Amino acid sequence: MIDRQRTKIVITMGPACADPRVITHLGDAGISVVRLNFSHGTPQQRQHFLELVRTHCVKSPLAIMGDICGPKIRVGEVVTGGVPVSVGNVFTIQREPFIGDTGIVSSNYSCLVDDVQVGQDVLIDDGLIRAVVIDKQPDALRCRVTRGGVILSNKGINLPHTRLSIPSVTEKDWGDIDWAIAHKLDYLALSFIRTSEDIRIVRRYLDQHQSDIHLVAKIEMPQAVEDLPAILEVSDAVLVARGDMGVEMELTSVPLIQKDIVTAAHEAGKPVIVATQMLQSMVEKAVPTRAEVSDVANAIFDGADALMLSGETAVGKFPLEAVRILRRIANKTERYIVNKGIEAVPPRLLQMNYHRTAALAHGALAIAKDSNARMVVVWSQAGGAARYLSKNRLPIPVVALSTDAAAVRRMSLYYGVTPLQAEIPKHFDDLPAMVDDLLCRLDWARAGDRVIIVAGAPLGAAGVANSLSVHTIDAARQPRGAGVGEISP
Repeated sequence: MIDRQRTKIVITMGPACADPRVITHLGDAGISVVRLNFSHGTPQQRQHFLELVRTHCVKSPLAIMGDICGPKIRVGEVVTGGVPVSVGNVFTIQREPFIGDTGIVSSNYSCLVDDVQVGQDVLIDDGLIRAVVIDKQPDALRCRVTRGGVILSNKGINLPHTRLSIPSVTEKDWGDIDWAIAHKLDYLALSFIRTSEDIRIVRRYLDQHQSDIHLVAKIEMPQAVEDLPAILEVSDAVLVARGDMGVEMELTSVPLIQKDIVTAAHEAGKPVIVATQMLQSMVEKAVPTRAEVSDVANAIFDGADALMLSGETAVGKFPLEAVRILRRIANKTERYIVNKGIEAVPPRLLQMNYHRTAALAHGALAIAKDSNARMVVVWSQAGGAARYLSKNRLPIPVVALSTDAAAVRRMSLYYGVTPLQAEIPKHFDDLPAMVDDLLCRLDWARAGDRVIIVAGAPLGAAGVANSLSVHTIDAARQPRGAGVGEISP
């Protein structure tokens, strides 16, 4: 039968799953998107990860998402064992690279000394170490420690009250973007963006290189939260990056910001991924905490389309168990939502440019409730119609067909959507017979079942969905002519 999983699972590749058997099992366990984190590893390792996924995860469409570093500021090299600092101590961050030792360190960003002002906070290692700038010199900042610890090489530096002059896309990022284009990735996540213009810059570059990679805006900076409506307008999906968000902004605000971002993405008709520390304890332990289970379930109640595992699968001891538990939580939560009749508010998509397709998607929701249909089958060449159906949170599965393999992979991110690659029937009128043959052959439906078909002529063109019909499966009827091709689940 058709996989009923609605919430999609994103995993991060790393040493823990860089084994053919492990990645095969992860594919079988129901992952939908694989993230390549460009902040770690070498291009050779990245190539190895990509080949593993494309060779061993072939049973169902799977999207590959590259995650570029963005302007991540880090501590420069320090002596072995690190530089200990205690509350009340004063240490210096100097402009020029330097092997840090007692009382002095450097960073990988030479203009940090120019951007940061006296009185502003400097947070190191996800805020585990905190300091405030008490003096500014031409080539150094003097900082008083308010929370102590040991400063280690390459740990992140966050400057929550500082407006940085560093570009949102660095020189390294452009090289990584070229790699993503050359290797035909499906999604590209942009880290530490501040405004919608950061998305537009990358979009223009992709257009110049004839690349259709879709862009995921990672929301982790206060400026990005402020510009969220404009960012949603120009991005293809958003990611709630709770890790740096919890450092850049007040920690207690993170759950509220998460809800606001998920709601805004739903209203804009864009997929939203919730990420960071979903099952963090499973990096070391075989079972999650009760609080983590509740966090995952609440993200689904909020309306997340996908949940992402980071260290749990990249470096954790139990990557497969983490995916299986995440799926169990999602399945149980989804059944609860359906059984209790909890309905998501349909997004306000009718005001958007593609109002016709959005209206059809909303109509499919109403008809699904009244017709006792088993599923919706939509011909969604570029993925737009499937995305609108996904955002309406239908209580039945959505099967999305396209000839475009890249579009099929991208649709694997969409909540409640099972994408399939198919050849176009010779005649539009052959589509119902093709649906009969497909669903019965895959044992997803039987004669007499009702399905809703959403499509538009000509099949294979993007943005033409303009018809909706309730169809009863007739297993005996065969398609006319030789237009039905192989279906690739």
